[in-house]
Order: sequence, then C-alpha cells, then structure tokens
Amino acid sequence: MLKTALNWKDYRLIDAGGGEKLEQWDNVLLRRPDPQAIWPKDPSCRAWNKADAVYHRSDRGGGKWEYRKKLPESWTISYDDLTFRVSPTGFKHTGIFPEQAVNWDWMKGLISSHRDEELRILNLFAYTGGATMACAAAGAAEVVHVDAAKGMVKWAQENRDLSNLQDCRIRFIVDDVQKFVEREKRRGRTYHGILMDPPSYGRGPDGEMWKFENSITGLIRSCMDILDPNALFFLINSYTTGFSSIVLEDLMKTILLPEFPNGTIETGEVALPIESRKLLLPCGIYGRWQRND
Repeated sequence: MLKTALNWKDYRLIDAGGGEKLEQWDNVLLRRPDPQAIWPKDPSCRAWNKADAVYHRSDRGGGKWEYRKKLPESWTISYDDLTFRVSPTGFKHTGIFPEQAVNWDWMKGLISSHRDEELRILNLFAYTGGATMACAAAGAAEVVHVDAAKGMVKWAQENRDLSNLQDCRIRFIVDDVQKFVEREKRRGRTYHGILMDPPSYGRGPDGEMWKFENSITGLIRSCMDILDPNALFFLINSYTTGFSSIVLEDLMKTILLPEFPNGTIETGEVALPIESRKLLLPCGIYGRWQRND
C-alpha cells in the first residue's frame, strides 16, 4: 500500500528530477541530490534557479553546500503540534525526513486511542526524534529514544524542548541498538510499541558494524523478546536500495506473526507529492504490525 505525506504546511517538495529535489523548508529553498529522481526536471519550474543553497556531491564521496544566500545556522518548522529544528548538515540531510509524517500520524492515532493503557514505546535508530516526539505528544507513558550518534540524540533533546514536551517521560540513550535490546531483555523490560528506521550501513558508538541485509533479521528476532504480550504495534521503515516492501512483509510474517498472531501486517511504499506536477517521489518502504482490538 502507498502512503503519501500530504499534511505538511511548513514543508513543500516543489519539484524533483535530474537526480535532485527542490524543497521549501518554511521560507528556505534547498536543492539536494536524490538518486530516485531519475526523470527530467519540470522545464517550466523556474524555482530551481532560485535555491538559497545547493548540495553538491563530491566524486570522492560526501559533498558540500553552496550557499547562494546567507542562511541562519538553523531554523524551525512545525508539523501539527510538533516543532523541529532544521539545519543543513555536511552529509546533505536537514534533520527531518518529512515523508515520515505518515508513520507519525499512524502511531499518534494508535496511542491516542489507547490512552487508558500505560504504553511504553521504543524508538531504535531514532535520529533527531520526529517519531519520539509524535509518540510522546500522543500520550505514551514512556518513550525510549536510542541512537548511536551522540549529536543526533542532542538534536532530539532540542526537538523535545521546541515541541514543549519536557514534562513527558522520554529517555534519551546513546547506544548500539542491538546491544541495547539485548540488555533490555536481561532486565526483563518490555515495550508495547517498537519502531525502527535502520540505515543501510552504520556503526555503533564502539565501532559496531551494521549492514541492513546482514543485521535486520537478528534485530527483529531480538525485539520479539522485549515486545510486550499486549503489544499495540511494531514498525519497520527502510531506505535501503534494492529491497522491496515484500522483504519486510516476509520478515514480519515469518518472525513476528508466529509470536503475535493477534495482529495485522501491512507493508508498502512511502512517498512525497511533487507540487509542480502530478508525480510522487518514492522515499522508502514500511512494514507495520498492529494489534487487532
């Protein structure tokens, strides 16, 4: 099933094509590479030449920003009742993946409709905490935010404060996700919702190697040991090129469903609408399990 992020007011995907995307973040216009956008740019879209900053890839890997206008180091955008800090980073990202709003909305709906339950939520590879803040704002009793990058966890704490969620119980942890899950199992802790947004490649704080195709099955199996018997949801999101949503569906059907048959699995693609024409930019795949009430 296709899920499209349609409810943004502070973010717009103006056009995409030629290996790039043109986005407006509040009043800032950015051009960034996107390997999925292999079709031609809209020749009538003049905004391409008005970008405030353009990210150029390097032949040696990485890249850098070309600033055509002096920009603040960071600024904020809002989605619903949440506010996030946006900042162009040296690795082309901005601190927010706007397409993930479709998953935020889904989790917020589930959590808010089960406010009578003391829901504990675990966010793995949690980045700057968009999903963490969505779950906390929806009324989760506790959200545990785990990421291996100390800088990203600090950024997430800033987003908590910007969203006025200081009174919510959010635990921020810098750790390798696999090691953290295994420790939680030894502690006997369980969670009613687990979500993960694993990278294609990555390293933990002590150099632990992560590769999606080699590591994802083991991590899902480990999560089954800490998913509460009365769990509400389980979510996997992936940007890894070459894997279809069928892969997530098969993983969840073979690992999760035998342990938790009282739920329904849904998988598909996530996309952003391209404003200048009736096209969609693919932004990864998702797999969801939801308890049948």
